[in-house]
Amino acid sequence: MSRYRFVAAERGYYPVRRLCQVLDVPASGYYAWQAGQQRVVGAATPAWETALVKAFRYHKRRYGTRRLQVALRQDGHRVGRQRLRVAMRREGLHALQPKAFTPRTTDSTHGLRCAPNRLLDQPKPTQANQVWVSDITYLPLANGSWAYLCAFQDQCTKHVVGWHVGASMPEELVTTALQRAFFAQPPTPGLLVHADRGGQYCGKAYRKLLHDHQALRSQSRRGDCYDNAQAESLWSRLKTEVLEGREWPVFADLADAQASVTDYFDYYNHERLHSSIGYQTPYHTHQQLLQTTALNCPA
Repeated sequence: MSRYRFVAAERGYYPVRRLCQVLDVPASGYYAWQAGQQRVVGAATPAWETALVKAFRYHKRRYGTRRLQVALRQDGHRVGRQRLRVAMRREGLHALQPKAFTPRTTDSTHGLRCAPNRLLDQPKPTQANQVWVSDITYLPLANGSWAYLCAFQDQCTKHVVGWHVGASMPEELVTTALQRAFFAQPPTPGLLVHADRGGQYCGKAYRKLLHDHQALRSQSRRGDCYDNAQAESLWSRLKTEVLEGREWPVFADLADAQASVTDYFDYYNHERLHSSIGYQTPYHTHQQLLQTTALNCPA
């Protein structure tokens, strides 16, 4: 509590000048502060600040000042980030903060043959459905067990094209997610599908599924955790924006995990602005690039 606020709280019991003398502040300073407070209370909340609070709550604390600035500009409010910071402090709004991202190394002692890393020395893709990345992560359940999530994400557009949540992580976890991705986004021949060195990405069913769709398999190098950094970065974002935004730090059960992941990826694809694609949504960017590709294809 500031000294001026203390004076305001105690002025009903002691003279203002006596309180200011004890606290070593000028009485004139207190009265100037009081007048400023009255002006703030009497001033109407600007429309952009009302829109700020609405957007922040709609996105469930997932937006910081950069994304909020873009969202407000889309609604016709041009506000600088510093004004947004001040308003957020005034309103008591605190965005979720992702923990430092540290990729992990996958246990690749399964003895199965891995594919080479076909992304090495290759330029970043500029079209949709050129490169997909995939990984598996763990989701904690309230009973102390785990659910397992596999997802495939387009490297260029950040669009999550397919996923699956299961109670265990056999090869079927990966093939089910990949089948859903192929159903949602029919691949073009030569699609590169990159993953880590996990055994699920080396099985016969997975390799056959890729072969049947004329897709190429790519896997990270041994011991190089940064080869699949984009896929693991997606997990960092998901766990920050889903787990930390809930009332408890775990999912109630498998069905809750499945429903929550589906809701989040629907939000992630269709509503969440992504900084690496010019603050557009992944779905919009994906569809836009697909249309551009179709228009440039010879008849």
